[in-house]
Amino acid sequence: MVTTIQISENLHKELTGKRLYENETYEEVIWDMIEDTMELSEETKKDLQKSRAEAKAGKTHSISEVKSKLGV
Repeated sequence: MVTTIQISENLHKELTGKRLYENETYEEVIWDMIEDTMELSEETKKDLQKSRAEAKAGKTHSISEVKSKLGV
C-alpha cells in the first residue's frame, strides 16, 4: 500500500540533505535511517564474532600486503 504523509518544510529540508545521491527517494532515505537503529541479525553477529576471532589470531593482512599481492 502506498500512502502520502505531510511533513514540515524543515523536515523536508533535513531529508533532502540526507540524500546520498540526487534521485534518492525519501523512502530510501527513511529506510536508511531506520536501518541504522535496527538490531543486527544473528547471522551478522556470528560473522562479526568469527571476524574478531580471526583478527585476534593474527589472520589479517596489511594494506601494503594486499596492494603488493594485487600489484597496485
